[in-house]
Amino acid sequence: MILIIIIFPLLTTSSPNFMAAASKAVKHAFIVSLLPLCLTISETTTGFINKIPWFDIFLTSLDFVFKFDMFPTIFLPVALFVTWNIMEYSQWYMAHDPSQHKFIKYLLIFLLTMVVLVTSGNLITLFLGWEGVGLMSFLLIGWYYARNDAIVAAIQAVLYNRLGDIGFLMAFCWLISHSGTIGLDFALTTAESSTLPLMGFILAAASKSAQFGLHPWLASAMEGPTPVSALLHSSTMVVAGIYLLIRVHSVLELNSLALTTCLCLGAISTVFAATAALTQNDIKKIIAYSTSSQLGLMMVSIGLNLPHLALFHICTHAFFKAMLFLCSGIIIHSLNDEQDIRKMGGLQYHLPLTTTCMTIGSLALMGAPFLAGFYSKDTIVEAMNTSYVNLTALFLTLIAVAFTAVYSLRLMFYTTLQYPRHNTIVNFDELSTPIFTTITRLGLGSIFAGWLILHFFVPNNEVTHTMPLYIKLTASLITLFSFILAYDLAKHHWTEKPKTKIFSKHFSTSFYPIVLHRSFATIVLDFSWKLSAHILDLILLKTLMPELLKNLQLPPMSIVRLSQTGLIKLYLSALLITLMLLTPIIFM
Repeated sequence: MILIIIIFPLLTTSSPNFMAAASKAVKHAFIVSLLPLCLTISETTTGFINKIPWFDIFLTSLDFVFKFDMFPTIFLPVALFVTWNIMEYSQWYMAHDPSQHKFIKYLLIFLLTMVVLVTSGNLITLFLGWEGVGLMSFLLIGWYYARNDAIVAAIQAVLYNRLGDIGFLMAFCWLISHSGTIGLDFALTTAESSTLPLMGFILAAASKSAQFGLHPWLASAMEGPTPVSALLHSSTMVVAGIYLLIRVHSVLELNSLALTTCLCLGAISTVFAATAALTQNDIKKIIAYSTSSQLGLMMVSIGLNLPHLALFHICTHAFFKAMLFLCSGIIIHSLNDEQDIRKMGGLQYHLPLTTTCMTIGSLALMGAPFLAGFYSKDTIVEAMNTSYVNLTALFLTLIAVAFTAVYSLRLMFYTTLQYPRHNTIVNFDELSTPIFTTITRLGLGSIFAGWLILHFFVPNNEVTHTMPLYIKLTASLITLFSFILAYDLAKHHWTEKPKTKIFSKHFSTSFYPIVLHRSFATIVLDFSWKLSAHILDLILLKTLMPELLKNLQLPPMSIVRLSQTGLIKLYLSALLITLMLLTPIIFM
């Protein structure tokens, strides 16, 4: 029913009421998704599987399988609720775009492919949704295709995700050849034999969910419209990689090497992205790097063998991250497309509702008590404190928690506090229906969603309840200390101009992309130029004059010989003969 409801508006794209119909369709799909959610709460059902036969290869059946168990039951209402609000917001944000109907159609197809991915029951169906979200992200990131930065960002996203596709297909082919199964709960003979396919899945998740080394495309994707950024970062593209690892966790938990890889990769990703967010001045890129940092935290929970906590953080993160992007879009629109936070300030008087919701989202992001992020983020850190994990990974994660409080306060400080540092403000009604309803609903979700999901859907883990009080409060104390330190820093330093050029300010924006992209491209292009020039020179010398005349072996030309022999006598003889021939011409 959810798929049918979403597909139906796509058949009426030429209708003048298409945008409103699309928004209502997603709303109705959200209401329908609440029914299996209520059945899960009452524990009257455990899920079902629907199989659509395709064809067989020897003993392997390639079928489209849809599996509706606990994971899609919990995640789909969140994704549909967030998308519904983004759809309504897009009607206001893209009102002056000449292709707004096409934009809404792309958003619907984006959601449709994500629904297919979430409800997939085997690797064939999952790969269908996997490639679908990749293709639609390319079209939406490059929406303003006349701008060079936008189309470059779209191509960059595709190229990085192709690396993940290589890992996915490698694992897919290995499973077919060795186990003859493409189910998500594939069974192998030993835990060691699953290392290669699991590493392929980890590579796929690292590229799709922007882990360290494959993360630059996520910040570049901010060239797309703000509703695209909100949908991309909250409940579709970037969480697909983490969701893949959650789905194959029945095998992942048996392989210690794969779990350790996820743990270390997630810890490095979360601290690196948090460090990069500290150095950004673009409001959308700060929020984008915070997404990469939170994805690293989800990867850490996968490495801790706690996939339900990863799904828990995906669901709570979707609310406040979508709200942060929508609020940033309102601020950018009100300041004539200005995205530099240093040129903002004093917006709490002009946009009170927007700045209030942005403050709630930032506090939920840093894990302020009793907001959505507090329940999921602190639970992961508490589980990490009570687990026998790598001490370095724990240390890096705690540093990332501290940095999250710093860049969240920095974002609030530059946009809402102090005096205005902007020139003009576009006047519009902040309390109009699309803006007020969307960010208010997401704000309420950022406050209450964490408590609701924790008490009704997350399995009770006794480890997170049997610990000393100081370990229980570790994440909150670090967040509080960092917040106080950042506030002191804001009062004394953030209002002054920097006196010296700091290397770290340019580390995330210049150093890494230049090393990865420019340096490698320059070396390849330089080598290619020299190689092609050398080959071209050989072609001219060996296949054309003078070797061509010599190789023809005609009687008048058989005595032709190369003059470039390196002998000085031949050079002097050629010069003498030339002078003798020119002498009569000169004196005539």
